[in-house]
Amino acid sequence: MIGNSHSVRAIFLAATLTVFGMAYADEPDLRLRATVAGAKAAPLSIEVLRWSTVAERAPLLAALAPPPPPPPPAAGAAPAAPGRGGRAGRGGRGAAPPLSTAARLSAAVKAAPTVGFIWGDGPTGYGIKYAWREMADDNVSRVVLITDRRVGAHSSTWPQAAAAAADAEFTVLELRFDGKGTGAGKASSTTNLIVHPATQSLRLEAYAQEPVSLEVSR
Repeated sequence: MIGNSHSVRAIFLAATLTVFGMAYADEPDLRLRATVAGAKAAPLSIEVLRWSTVAERAPLLAALAPPPPPPPPAAGAAPAAPGRGGRAGRGGRGAAPPLSTAARLSAAVKAAPTVGFIWGDGPTGYGIKYAWREMADDNVSRVVLITDRRVGAHSSTWPQAAAAAADAEFTVLELRFDGKGTGAGKASSTTNLIVHPATQSLRLEAYAQEPVSLEVSR
């Protein structure tokens, strides 16, 4: 059964990459096995086909930047009338409110190329739209992945973030493991992300405070 499932996934992966014009590689750049911490759930298989380029990361970094302030009203212009029928009210012609950070990041994630997959116990998986790797302190490897959907959104075994933004259609996974290939991962569907100034990479803002979501091994 495992072999059949692996074959189905391989066929699905090859077909998916063909649709997106990507070459199918037998060996991904990184393959990890992950289990949900403290839960009896099927393990996840993480396959990074390649790492995101600087150009591919740029729109996601830009999505976290605060939107520009609205232009000031023209000199002598009357203030918008509040309430129904006014320019700022329902049905008015006022400018639409700016998108939230979660909505901007969700749009950027969906537009990014697929660079890998996270497989559950079925033939289809979650597309990885952002993949970044760097060495942290104490010879610890840090891997940050962003999927195009919420991982485990409909699963009772996957830890759900209480403060998940309603318009965040993605999951951020930050994995840290040592030279032996074992470690832990933390997940978030909120927008508590930061851009590291030195590496210009995304990471969880409060990694130390986030609960462990995954136990990871090579």
